[in-house]
Amino acid sequence: MKNLLSFFILIPMIMNSQTVEIYGSINSEDEKLSYASLSILDYNIGTIADENGNFKLKVNLSKHKILFISFIGYISKKIYLDDPKIDLQNLKVVLVEDINGLNEVVITGTLKDEYITESPVKVNVITSKKINSFLPSAGANITKIVQLVSGVKEVISCGVCYTNSISINGLEGPYTSILLDGIPMYGNLASVYGLNGIPNMIVDRLEIVKGPSSTLYGSEAVAGVINIITKNPKEQPLLSLDIQAVSHKESFTNLSFTPEIGRSFGYFGINWDRKNNYDDYNNDGFGDDINLDRFSVFNKWNIYRDSAKEFIISARYYFEDRRNGIKDYLKNNNYKKIRGDDKIYGESIYTNRFEIFGKYEFAFTDGFELNYSYSKHDQNSYYGSDYYEAKQNIFFSQFTLDRNYGKHDLLLGLSIKNNLYDDNTIATESEINGVIIDQESNQFIPGLLIQDQYKPSKKISLIGGLRIENYNEHGFIYAPSFHIKYNPGQWLSMRLNAGTGFRIVNLFTEDHAFISGQREVKILEDLKPERSKSIIFNTNYIYTGLSGSGNIDLDFFYTHFSNKIIPNYYNQNFIIYENSDGYAYSKGISGALNHTFLNGIAFSLSFNHQIVRYIKYNNNIKSLNYMEHSPKWSSGLNLKFPINKRWSLNSSSNYTGIMQLPTVYEINNIGLISSKPRETKSKPFIIHNININGLLKNKNEIYFGILNVFNFRQKESPLVGYNDPNFDKGFSPFFDTSYSYAPNNGRKIFIGYRLMIGKKN
Repeated sequence: MKNLLSFFILIPMIMNSQTVEIYGSINSEDEKLSYASLSILDYNIGTIADENGNFKLKVNLSKHKILFISFIGYISKKIYLDDPKIDLQNLKVVLVEDINGLNEVVITGTLKDEYITESPVKVNVITSKKINSFLPSAGANITKIVQLVSGVKEVISCGVCYTNSISINGLEGPYTSILLDGIPMYGNLASVYGLNGIPNMIVDRLEIVKGPSSTLYGSEAVAGVINIITKNPKEQPLLSLDIQAVSHKESFTNLSFTPEIGRSFGYFGINWDRKNNYDDYNNDGFGDDINLDRFSVFNKWNIYRDSAKEFIISARYYFEDRRNGIKDYLKNNNYKKIRGDDKIYGESIYTNRFEIFGKYEFAFTDGFELNYSYSKHDQNSYYGSDYYEAKQNIFFSQFTLDRNYGKHDLLLGLSIKNNLYDDNTIATESEINGVIIDQESNQFIPGLLIQDQYKPSKKISLIGGLRIENYNEHGFIYAPSFHIKYNPGQWLSMRLNAGTGFRIVNLFTEDHAFISGQREVKILEDLKPERSKSIIFNTNYIYTGLSGSGNIDLDFFYTHFSNKIIPNYYNQNFIIYENSDGYAYSKGISGALNHTFLNGIAFSLSFNHQIVRYIKYNNNIKSLNYMEHSPKWSSGLNLKFPINKRWSLNSSSNYTGIMQLPTVYEINNIGLISSKPRETKSKPFIIHNININGLLKNKNEIYFGILNVFNFRQKESPLVGYNDPNFDKGFSPFFDTSYSYAPNNGRKIFIGYRLMIGKKN
């Protein structure tokens, strides 16, 4: 009887012994994860970690088997509570960052630090981790990186020198404002060749805002903003080396060092790229890709101040020697001796660029800071026998004052920009008393900014803003904007962004054919500014499920232009520029599905559908035309497969649909122009890339893979008139370089190595 009584007494004790309190902490690889979520799978039990990432949770081990930990922007994790290897009294959980960057703090949308999920302005983020996963890191530059975002595309403007630009939602490169650390840096001239010289080495992340951003960043931010956030010296290895070799005789070298002087931290980086190879797969007599030597130096300092206020100063020098042409122009570096030759055609561009920029927070009051920059850009170039020289100096400074009044966050700004531009073409010529003289363009642009962010509730955030700028020739320009974000639920958000834009045309950056090729340029009148109105609706849903977590994102966009300056190519001998009585528009939808499984496998599927057209009136007759190099459909698929804890296989595929092409005419074997133009619609194509990354035992990394796996090339030469029997190759009056829409060089195999020594605390 006593034994039976003892048995019934012990039953509740045994059952109670299965109820325990778990104590632990949640961290990332670099920091504590405040307010991470914990729950028991299949039970309505959970808790939230505190601001230091610490937590405690009471569970019943007899039925509660799996602890699920999640934090936005990180890969969720399952902990099996019956695992004898874990310590339930000191459970240390480390979450790995998701490559889709949903946890990032961004500044581009509002000029203030905000989590990407909280910003009323939709911001796309490309982290350095994502860049290194899907692109060969040493050889990646901005024009390649941005293509990881739906609706953002590299556009090739010339089939000889392969100058490129960045298109957002079908709008050409000059409509996009490029920033370094939130500061406008890249004017008209730099947007042609300067962007290729921004190496991945200095990039911490890219923040991309599609649509109107003129209120914050000036009236020319029509299509959107690409903000390149450079690396924080405090967070970098003491010494880093990233080298890469490519099968097409290409090499890329990146070396960085992070010195520390007192309590100030610096970052010093050197980048050297080299391509020296001649291939002529399409038999047009010209190289299928550029040759180049590119060198850049970058220096950044976070200077310590007793006030703990930020003082950042950065400087960068960039030189590029870019060339291409017929074989005799390139072999044995002949181009250095015969630049400008009128018998042997080639294009040679020397670019020298210097930048200094930074930020200074004043100590005497909170929220008051100065952002500043100066850039000097010199281009010395020959396109065949035509010499083109251009210089651009841009000074920029902006004071901002941030004040909070209850639910209102007010931002006031005062900016000054001085843009000095000169070249040796008719674009900067003036006629005074019947005499044509070269006259430097001098745009002095003062501006005022006011923005109010109002949060009436946790679900609603509104921003209204206005920038006023004054131009020498055009007077006051007003750029208002409005943004609203509404969260119907915790994980569902909706955003509406609207605003206006204003842009002054620069012929060289608008149309490379202005100097390349043999057509004569005619400017029929003084070109007036282009103006635009834009609206974008975005909805985003973050979810947990399907053995992981992810988000669904959709954009609907529309931009309307008045006085869209479009060059007229219909006369084979001329390029004609004039103001337009018509208008243009870009409209469409883009979307993305990003998902990361608990085992680390991740994918991102995106698409973009756009219709970009312009309307012209000739003798009151309306004509409707498609904008060139703006594909109706494009899509991308990025896949990340962790093979084990050290190795991963990553693939990226990009589909480009049908696009409108320039109207060009072939030359037959007796030098006569064809009566019919080349096909004015491109064929769709897909480019596949594979990148394999491995972490070695010494913590360094190796990566290798294949670019353009299936060796796709543009079928036609990007050139016409190169085969005119009456002229030396390239010097025909019908020579044109604009028919480029796809890669002209094929499959590339690459291998690279990343060495890192020391780690900043």
